[in-house]
Amino acid sequence: MEQQLINLLMYTIPALVTGAIAFLFFREHVDNENNRRNFLITKDLQKEAFPIRLQAYERMSLFLERIAPSKLLTRVNPTSSNKEDYENLLVATIEQEFEHNLSQQIYVSDQCWNIIIAAKNATIQLIRKANMNEKTDTANKLREVVLTELMDKPSPSKAALSYIKQEVGELW
Repeated sequence: MEQQLINLLMYTIPALVTGAIAFLFFREHVDNENNRRNFLITKDLQKEAFPIRLQAYERMSLFLERIAPSKLLTRVNPTSSNKEDYENLLVATIEQEFEHNLSQQIYVSDQCWNIIIAAKNATIQLIRKANMNEKTDTANKLREVVLTELMDKPSPSKAALSYIKQEVGELW
């Protein structure tokens, strides 16, 4: 009886060890294959999405350039000498530009999108603040006050644009 038990163990233990090793190797092989498939799928998706993301960053850069006060004020001329009308025209132009690029938010990071929104809002705030200035009495004076204020500090668009450049640099 004892001899049969020893014989049974001599056959069973190597079989169990071989089975366990085979199971571990098989599981490792399956995990590696799944990781390889996931990598290939991700690589293919990135290959297709990367140009679209770059295009979104380009469009948002163009948006920031277009709403930069120095460029906005030279591009959008006042229709009358009324400063409130000119302020409304500038704000409407900024909002229109923003709405035109609203769909790009799905391709840029949340932080980048928030910085772009902050730059847009800061630019609008700058225009509104300049309009409330006591020196401002005409549309042309509004332009002058906004441009003078930006001589001392960079425009909000400039900070957002440098963040976009940094984020695009990290994509490489």
